[in-house]
Amino acid sequence: MKTLSRIIENHKTKVTLRLVACSILLLSLFISGCSSVVNETQKTESSKVGQNKPIELLISTAPSLKGSFEEINGLYALKNAQVKLVFNYGPSGSLQNQIEQGAATDIFISQGKPQMDALEQKGLLKKDSRVNLLGDELVLIAGKSNTSINSFGDLAKPEVKKIGIGEAESVPAAKTTKETLETLNLWNTLQPKLVMGKDLMQVMAYVETGNAEAGFVWDTIAMTSNKVKIVATAPANSHKPVLLPAAVVAASKNSDAASKFMEYLQSAEAMKIFTKNGFIKGN
Repeated sequence: MKTLSRIIENHKTKVTLRLVACSILLLSLFISGCSSVVNETQKTESSKVGQNKPIELLISTAPSLKGSFEEINGLYALKNAQVKLVFNYGPSGSLQNQIEQGAATDIFISQGKPQMDALEQKGLLKKDSRVNLLGDELVLIAGKSNTSINSFGDLAKPEVKKIGIGEAESVPAAKTTKETLETLNLWNTLQPKLVMGKDLMQVMAYVETGNAEAGFVWDTIAMTSNKVKIVATAPANSHKPVLLPAAVVAASKNSDAASKFMEYLQSAEAMKIFTKNGFIKGN
């Protein structure tokens, strides 16, 4: 009888252990299943966040375009909510150097042809993306109350002590100014009076504050100030055409979005804004 009791007890113990083992196994499977569901949910949520994150397009461009882009930015966002436009304004030569050194840029719009040519020669532009987007004009400005400067020739007057001009290394307008003054036979005469500005906004500030009696800037820059007046526009035959080429940078990580924005910049809607701000349609 004792032996039979022992057998029954042993059997019960084995059954209990098996039930415990099965319970543990089922619990493990349940926890594993829940974990998988959580992981899948997290992956799905992450994917949604990634899809909703806007594409940032970095446009390196000349300061003369700031007014136009402030308006274009709002209009483009209405139709392209997934794209965020970020603008980097600066002298074209400086922007060229940034791109050459690997700075993140999607689109480059230069105020001069040489800077774009240099990048193209180094293979830093997306093939076939370059266009002559806009044109501009070089103008001579003076303070609103100035009555002694009414022409280029007046710059040679003794009372004109300082004339603002952009730095030759980084400001495309400096080259155009030199070409114009050489054509008008004034370059050698006026050189001692020239004061350099790091960009055309600084040149205009010289004139606005009276630190220079006159200065040379783009027409589109002069239009942004109510403290200066345009005295004269450089004759078209006195210098090479002033073009603003634009292109997608080869290293852009958002090449498709950049190309689409480039197309928009050439649209009638964008051109209307550019011309309102004094630009000429490119060719």
